[in-house]
Amino acid sequence: MGSFSLFHWLVVLIPAALIFILRKPPAGPNRFGGPPDAMGFGQAISSYFKKYVDFSGRASRSEFWFSALFVVLVSIVLYLVDRTATLNGIWSLATFLPSIAMAARRFHDINRSGWHQLLGLLAPIGTIAVIVWYCRAPAANDSRASVF
Repeated sequence: MGSFSLFHWLVVLIPAALIFILRKPPAGPNRFGGPPDAMGFGQAISSYFKKYVDFSGRASRSEFWFSALFVVLVSIVLYLVDRTATLNGIWSLATFLPSIAMAARRFHDINRSGWHQLLGLLAPIGTIAVIVWYCRAPAANDSRASVF
């Protein structure tokens, strides 16, 4: 009797992840509310901090990507200012919850649960699926007929 190796875990986790990835979202109207408005850079950052830990509602692609860009740019600037990474660590802690909330709202925009973010922990398959879902535009009538 041997131990449960990494290979065994992969044999169990990869098919389970594929079930969640390939499962279609519910058809029909989006269950998370009306469609979000497209935002500019300043509006997206303002919304990012106003909805600090708001996991309900939907976030448009522009709101999500402008917020992600802002977080990365501030991280780079903080790294250049303080090479000891103290400020960068504080910034990472300050933006941890709003980033998770923003990603959950982004998943709501494509009619998926925010818990699908956890698939990103299963590299590389889950990570690729999560990035594809972040980039996906919602359908005009909010019905989902395709896999991604």
